[in-house]
Amino acid sequence: MASSTVNVVRYTALLSGIFYGVSHRRTLQKAHDEDVKHHAVHEREHLIAQAKEAWKKKQDSSKDSTRLVTDPEDPRFDLEKLLAKWESESK
Repeated sequence: MASSTVNVVRYTALLSGIFYGVSHRRTLQKAHDEDVKHHAVHEREHLIAQAKEAWKKKQDSSKDSTRLVTDPEDPRFDLEKLLAKWESESK
């Protein structure tokens, strides 16, 4: 039979291992949660940058369409530009 000292050492090691495992798991979980949060922030920044770029392209294309004069009575009217725009839209 094992002596009481051996049993004390055995159970102390067991409880110490359990405590270490719990604390190590919490540390790993905390690091993982921070990594997920960091990734989410960068993903949002990337999406915002894409949205800004798309908005700029949309604004540029709307500016181009406002520059095009479709009134034949206007002195700035250009038939070639109008036909080129209609061709590009039909493709």
